[in-house]
Amino acid sequence: MTVAETAPQTRRGSDFAKLSRRIAEEGLLDKRPGYYAVRIGLVAALFAGTWAVFAAVGDSWWQIPIAVLMAVAFAQVTLLAHDLAHGQISRSRRTSRIAGLIAGNLAVGLSYGWWMDKHTRHHANPNHEDHDPDVSPDVLLWSEKQAEAARGLPRFIGRRQAYLFFPLLTLEGLNLKVSSFRALRKESLKSRRTEGLLLVAHVLAYLGAVFLVLPLPKALLFLVVHQACYGVYLGCTFAPNHKGMPVLTAEDELDFLRRQVLTSRNVRGGRLVNTALGGLNFQIEHHLFPSMPTANLRRAQPIVRDYCASLGIDYVECGLLESWGQALRHLHEVGRPLREVRK
Repeated sequence: MTVAETAPQTRRGSDFAKLSRRIAEEGLLDKRPGYYAVRIGLVAALFAGTWAVFAAVGDSWWQIPIAVLMAVAFAQVTLLAHDLAHGQISRSRRTSRIAGLIAGNLAVGLSYGWWMDKHTRHHANPNHEDHDPDVSPDVLLWSEKQAEAARGLPRFIGRRQAYLFFPLLTLEGLNLKVSSFRALRKESLKSRRTEGLLLVAHVLAYLGAVFLVLPLPKALLFLVVHQACYGVYLGCTFAPNHKGMPVLTAEDELDFLRRQVLTSRNVRGGRLVNTALGGLNFQIEHHLFPSMPTANLRRAQPIVRDYCASLGIDYVECGLLESWGQALRHLHEVGRPLREVRK
């Protein structure tokens, strides 16, 4: 099952069905091959270009800003892998999978199959504390129930997790790589051998290039800066979308439309924000129509927003900084019981 197939059968005859027909009539679910041809070309040029500059600069401290630029390139490739997983770029599952393996496993060292399974479960139950892996109590805590049950490291971090959020994001790039390799042990992961070979090829090529060009101290600093910036970029891209929005429990019985809209947040911004976030700033529209090409999300927004208003459904959107602020305030509030117990 692909991420694009996560919408439940409640569509037929539901509030969502009416919205879906309107969106389809507007042609907003149609593929955009021209848009993606340009975007893929630009991202590929950025990715290859940063490596070319890296090789040309050689043994120099100027490699540190190049590490930052390369983190941007890695993040943009990851965002393309995200679109491939949703079937936004091609209708062919085989084409999407092959391209996803190249972009995810080989280019940035992220298991495409593992991430797609994880993201599929997120889309099916966004912000649900029992079913959404993105709000599971791993290191950070996302609900008071999780805070009450927390033990060990999550409990220790939970007390000050709002202050530690951005520092922890510096480890996200490494965490994704470790999780990708750990996923290879799961029999449920399709094409484990192919995924494993591509991940190993990425690590060997990546580390080989860095240590071939740079002496040990500069190489290690380059790796730290690159992976830290990559993790922060991804975290700042995905966190504004749901963090700080209502966390659902087993007691919440919402239809598809309300489950997706009420747990998601849009981020306002112009072309720069759209490009930087890979279109995920239109998170509400993306969750309602996962296979919709990124370029069409902006056109779908006023339709979705007006429709939600007609039904009295809260449609949340704010600026980028405010979205981060809401996420941090939520984290701080969740950790309050742990701080009070300690007093």
